[in-house]
Amino acid sequence: MIEATHLAKHFGAVVAVRDVSLHAADGRITGLVGPNGAGKSTTLRMLYTVLRPDSGDALIDGYGVMHSPLEAARRLGVLAHGAGLYPNLTARENILYFGALHGLERRAARERAAELIALLEMEEFADRRARGFSQGEKVKTTLARALVHRPRNLVLDEPTNGLDVMAVLALRRLLTSLRDDGHCVLFSSHVMQEVSALCDEVVVIAHGTVLASGSAAAIRARTGASSLEEAFVRLIAGQAGD
Repeated sequence: MIEATHLAKHFGAVVAVRDVSLHAADGRITGLVGPNGAGKSTTLRMLYTVLRPDSGDALIDGYGVMHSPLEAARRLGVLAHGAGLYPNLTARENILYFGALHGLERRAARERAAELIALLEMEEFADRRARGFSQGEKVKTTLARALVHRPRNLVLDEPTNGLDVMAVLALRRLLTSLRDDGHCVLFSSHVMQEVSALCDEVVVIAHGTVLASGSAAAIRARTGASSLEEAFVRLIAGQAGD
């Protein structure tokens, strides 16, 4: 479970996140949506302990990112936006390295890497160096790294960015499977169709604040919209008019 309360983050005079509270439950896929510059990535970086909030806090399975960041981070698998691979390592070696960072014994890490390579259909490139990987190969490898220590919570920052249709469908199947196994999945996106297809809960943010949260159906009903995309536009327009 991931729970954030009144998160805020400033970079000098720039207010990246003003006031974000959200709840992402186990066995649910929660989508964090908003326009570019809304504060989505900054919010996620605070959740996975790369950035320290200026105020507020977040709990990862009960461990606070402010006071217990290492314990919180251990309970997360993270696919960060634009996170790089080690180009001179193979996909398998990238996964094994992250397994070692998480304290897995060598045999357990090898077995887990083989399991993830099969699950994510990576056999064709698993033993190639990461330099020159396609976007889909990069995402699969970084996702495998995020899952190597079997975290209960998964945070993904725009995971389908740059993927082709088949790779998007494969990722959707994986996230649905993780949800059905009881994992907490939180991901950011600005693609409403993707959020509608995947998410049990939606959190809409703009200008660093939460405009609405709940199921897609509840948000559509609140705004009187026929689609989540239309509801999103109405929420953003309503804030602009305030």
